[in-house]
Amino acid sequence: MKLLTFAQNGRTSYGIVKDGGVIDAGARFGSALPDLRRVLVADALEQLAALVTHSPDVSLDEVTILKPIPSPGKIVCVGVNYSGRNAEYKDSAEAPLHPSLFLRIPESFVAHLDPLVRPPESHQLDYEGEIAIVIGRPGRRIAQSAALSHVAGYTICDEGTVRDWCRHGKFNVTAGKNFARSGSFGPFLVTSDEVGDRPLRIVTRVNGEIRQDATTEQMIFSIPALISYISTFCALEPGDIIVTGTPTGAGVRFDPPRFLIPGDRVDVEVPGLGTLTNSVVDEHAS
Repeated sequence: MKLLTFAQNGRTSYGIVKDGGVIDAGARFGSALPDLRRVLVADALEQLAALVTHSPDVSLDEVTILKPIPSPGKIVCVGVNYSGRNAEYKDSAEAPLHPSLFLRIPESFVAHLDPLVRPPESHQLDYEGEIAIVIGRPGRRIAQSAALSHVAGYTICDEGTVRDWCRHGKFNVTAGKNFARSGSFGPFLVTSDEVGDRPLRIVTRVNGEIRQDATTEQMIFSIPALISYISTFCALEPGDIIVTGTPTGAGVRFDPPRFLIPGDRVDVEVPGLGTLTNSVVDEHAS
């Protein structure tokens, strides 16, 4: 299923994308399952799937697409996770033995078609096209062999980064990764059964120019490996999100760097998941 959270006529709901329209699941389930996160917590995807035979209630063009999980739990992000990324740092470091991780807060992300906001403190806003997984089943110390059974589905992320604010401390990237409205999620949550286990291709374009193009086969740490590693030190819960890393080609790695400026458009495309699109504005104009 291709799921989304949306707003229409002053109300927020969620549903299934079908034939260019939306089957409004929120209207049918009401307070019992008021949002997609509650669907995951209740392990109710099968109940949701039972609605796919219905006709759409509204055209997709008539709704405003919101973040698939508007209020996620933990957002765990992975750095330096594609072949070639370690070399981009030009520090002669060995290939990593374990994933590099950091956390982001929900307010640092906007939805599909919402503008990314360049803060007044820096002109080094960068794009990072990534695939994100949404946890559907809780677990701790999850074995790699069982990891994919804990995934509800997949979405797309532009893990926008304010580069110079990642270097204010010796080891600290938290500030540069958490400016308000600097990144985005969406447009859809595509369930695991529809995605399957095929490699996913991720392509990032800025103003139509391809900047990143890779597949999940190039990941250093696979999705099952990430789930297993992260769940070693914290419990994963339904609605948690793991952002799996960006390929080579971010703006900071060009010479000279090619950071985002107001008026730019970023498209992150993953066939089967859709295309996440955002423009760029300065904060004072947003």
